[in-house]
Amino acid sequence: MATSSTSTSLGISSLGGNSPLQITGLASGLDTNSIISELMSIAKQPLTTLQNQQSGITALNTNLTAIQSALQGLATNAQALSSTSLFAPSQTVSSQDASLVAATAVSGVGAVVGGYQVAVSQMATAAQATYSFTSQSAPNTITVTPSTNGTAGTAQTYNLAANATAQDLANAVNADQNGSVWGTVVNGNLVFSDRTTGAPSAFNVSDSAGSMALQSTATAGTNAIYSINGTTQPTSPSNTINNAIPGVNLTLGGVTTGMAGGGVNVTVSPPNLSTSGIQSAVQTFVSSYNAVLDQINAQLSQAPSTTDPTQGKLQGDPELRDLLSNMRQAMYTGGMGLPAGMASMLDIGVSTGATTGSSTPNQNAITGHLTIDSTKLAAAIQSNPSGVTAVLKSWSQGFASMVNAVGQVGGTIDTRIQGDNSQLSNLTNQISTMQSGLTDKQAQLTQQFAALEAALSQNQSTSAWLTSQLNTLPVA
Repeated sequence: MATSSTSTSLGISSLGGNSPLQITGLASGLDTNSIISELMSIAKQPLTTLQNQQSGITALNTNLTAIQSALQGLATNAQALSSTSLFAPSQTVSSQDASLVAATAVSGVGAVVGGYQVAVSQMATAAQATYSFTSQSAPNTITVTPSTNGTAGTAQTYNLAANATAQDLANAVNADQNGSVWGTVVNGNLVFSDRTTGAPSAFNVSDSAGSMALQSTATAGTNAIYSINGTTQPTSPSNTINNAIPGVNLTLGGVTTGMAGGGVNVTVSPPNLSTSGIQSAVQTFVSSYNAVLDQINAQLSQAPSTTDPTQGKLQGDPELRDLLSNMRQAMYTGGMGLPAGMASMLDIGVSTGATTGSSTPNQNAITGHLTIDSTKLAAAIQSNPSGVTAVLKSWSQGFASMVNAVGQVGGTIDTRIQGDNSQLSNLTNQISTMQSGLTDKQAQLTQQFAALEAALSQNQSTSAWLTSQLNTLPVA
């Protein structure tokens, strides 16, 4: 008997490139693509669990690293409260009228304490001369020669182009970094002023074409004449006078003959701690403390999510809760050996705030935020500077050590991060291995279903041929 076969298409298609063949199930009638997808979805569940675990640990480490960095900054700001420079005695110098006599302490030099009356009868001035200026049709040369006590200095020459104006000359003079005068055009005339004040200074001007003519007698420079506490001082060629009052720089701004008493009162305070410097350092610490408090509390209160594995990884974390408790307790703990009433930060005005009304705690007392009683801190600095120094030095070192034990490199948070990084490395290897196995599994399922479809198709073809052969047999 002759045999023949009829082939049936399997309907196999590819998504293109290296994608596995997609079996359409024409032979079996099954949606083999969906079956494979469901089987792979079940097989991938352990992988998804590992990936979620990886995302959670990564988020945990990110949050811990941010907290670690904030704690390091907090420890630095705490340590700054024991800095030697913070407690270096400083003096304030004040002036009754700074517009007439400004006074400042010389940096790094102690000023003699007391009150001083500075009387100014004459300011130091610069030599001046006014010239008419005639523009020349040809190039011209102007020469300015400074002199001190009659001794000529280095001459400066300015070359003017034809038809140059007085303003052109003033611009050239003012742009000269080595020049000895300043130039200003006033009502068409050119006014030269010596760049230095004082009686010894003067200058001479000449030009090759005679374009400049002196309008009046030049005004000579003058020295400043002043007295301190009624004693006439040596005249000064400058209005800036150093150490006439030991440790104080004076800047004269005008004569004082119209002042009551004939002068301006300058006061030098006794050496003391810098109230503003200490208050600024304490405020920096308090701001840092409150920011860390908010940052940690936000993580402690964040609830886990059933859909987001990165949320709530530090909810109720016992180590962070203990840290906040220790930080708060430290604010009220006195330094070893310090006297009652001047032993803790509370004693100098730093606290979580007082109660209000009928002993109802304010919000700072509830959240643990620190506040500064600036008036109390300033009063403590003024009345007991050594006590404030002892409190800050003792307390800050202890607080910084406590925070560093958790936040510094090698601290408890760093240890946790390193352990988590090791776990992440292991998870990465497991995920990579599992993904490779799943790729092989999907390829295997695809091949198995392709073989099934091919077998069913062959059987169907054979059955159809047999049926056709039977139909050709004669009927008895």
